[in-house]
Amino acid sequence: MDELQIGNISIAVTKKNIKNMYIRVLPPSGKVQITAPCSAGDDAIRMFAVSRMAWIKKQCANFEMQPRQTKRQYVTGESYYVWGRRYRLDVQYSNIRNQVSFSNGRLILQVRPESTPEQRERILNDWYREQLKNKLTEVIQKCEQIVGVHASEWKIKNMRTKWGTCNIEKKRIWINLQLAKKTPECLVYVVTHELVHFLERSHNEQFRKHMDAFFPDWQVVKSELNQQVLDYMSE
Repeated sequence: MDELQIGNISIAVTKKNIKNMYIRVLPPSGKVQITAPCSAGDDAIRMFAVSRMAWIKKQCANFEMQPRQTKRQYVTGESYYVWGRRYRLDVQYSNIRNQVSFSNGRLILQVRPESTPEQRERILNDWYREQLKNKLTEVIQKCEQIVGVHASEWKIKNMRTKWGTCNIEKKRIWINLQLAKKTPECLVYVVTHELVHFLERSHNEQFRKHMDAFFPDWQVVKSELNQQVLDYMSE
């Protein structure tokens, strides 16, 4: 079973070599995912989903109500977020170079006159990636010291459904590019979350105890992250 349909809710089903079944509603889109033991039958998975349906609907509703930006055209006057702060975009034309900078509380996007919206998006995303990369180095080092584990490798990826993910066996973590637009505390929370998975694979009671110990305000920051304005996302 790769997908389970209950009413109007589609649930992605993944089987792994684990003991317990668990369910997640993934930010930022509200995708529902069940991870089940390899031995779990279809009926057991369906019953588990049905038993959590009230919780699933509540989480999905929260994501649907979360404010989301309209589709960006990358023109002067649009709003963009950098580390949780809102900036007005000012597009300036130049044949010298493409670059992004700040000036008088504005985000300046300097591009060639013939540039397309897609090219402007790529330039801005490359800049966001650099901002996140610069901050991540320090954040990961600090979080590693607190959690007591080391990531062998980390990368930045523009993900639709997860703020972060990891490969526990290879000790790798991936961080969502969109976190460059959120408050810095959100980045610390996501990095800590992924590192704690090196200690505990599942989101169980032990995982929550680790989070409480390493990042006491994690639930507050998690809530704040999932309440901040989301980017436009095409279906």
